[in-house]
Amino acid sequence: MGPGMSRKTNLDALFGRRPDPKSAGEGEFAAANPTAPKAEFAAANQSPAPPVERQRSGAIGAMSSTLRGLAAQADAAAALQTGVSVVELDTALIDDSFIADRVADANDPSLTMLVESVRESGQQVPVLVRPHPTAEGRYQIAYGRRRTRAARILERPVRAVIRPLTDAELVVAQGKENLERRDLSFIERAFFALRLEQHGFPRETITSAMGVGKGDLSSLISVAKTVPEDVLAAIGPAPAAGRPRWRDLAERVQSADRRVLTALVGDPAFQAKGTDERFAAVYAAVAQKPERKPRAKMWKDAEGRKIARVERSADRVALSFDETVEPGLADYVLDRLPEILAAYRASKD
Repeated sequence: MGPGMSRKTNLDALFGRRPDPKSAGEGEFAAANPTAPKAEFAAANQSPAPPVERQRSGAIGAMSSTLRGLAAQADAAAALQTGVSVVELDTALIDDSFIADRVADANDPSLTMLVESVRESGQQVPVLVRPHPTAEGRYQIAYGRRRTRAARILERPVRAVIRPLTDAELVVAQGKENLERRDLSFIERAFFALRLEQHGFPRETITSAMGVGKGDLSSLISVAKTVPEDVLAAIGPAPAAGRPRWRDLAERVQSADRRVLTALVGDPAFQAKGTDERFAAVYAAVAQKPERKPRAKMWKDAEGRKIARVERSADRVALSFDETVEPGLADYVLDRLPEILAAYRASKD
């Protein structure tokens, strides 16, 4: 199941369908399985893929390929919705995938819309689960977490397809479904890739689940490793923020005043913002430039010679003498500092 494998191939494998033994030109799924599966995923594709059709040229070939692709997608959707293995499960028996792919967002408006859609029209597409590998009688989601959550909110069972999946098959199905149904934000994809790597999956499995090449995968993982998870949890998925801004944020957070960030994310007004607004607020907090120092002033004598340089900051005044203009003046002032200090204190009294 390499990176180029189509969604139809994944669905055939996961739902136990076998390819039509007809020739590629006549087979119902000819366009869906152009190549044989790799050995690593042989368990997910127990039947060999049908032979590849000879390449047609011109507009007729392109149209034929497009029609076959649409037919394959329609058949996959039908298998999801009408398959005899679709059952209703109590949502209390369903656990999330062992690899988190999304970042929680308490203010996610799309979840509210999904709940209302399920309330009015019912659950149109079943979720995919597997028997829980360690808890008898329970199930684990491959994909459909948001649909399961909507059913839980509505206190109704969720329509599901149950398949015995390996860990690799589960995360590939999870990644493919998420990428095709509702795009993950950049940072969600980055952390999904990092968690897959931390779990020990080989790069080939991760690229298949993520639908990216090795170079892009390395970039995703690199950014995820630099973003503190507590900052991610406070911000949420932030779909409008891409790789450059997340990378910039991660770098600035390293040197930011954590007390400022803690106060910001703990503010109810911050928590009430949308996820993109929360990103902008944190970004602004860590991106503030230090106050510019005022320009130094020169102290001149009656003849206009620049005798001393005066530099001021919020809590410090620096005075430096030009020894080439008035040699020995600095030592003279230093020797009389006790007198100057005493006179200053007396003036205050």
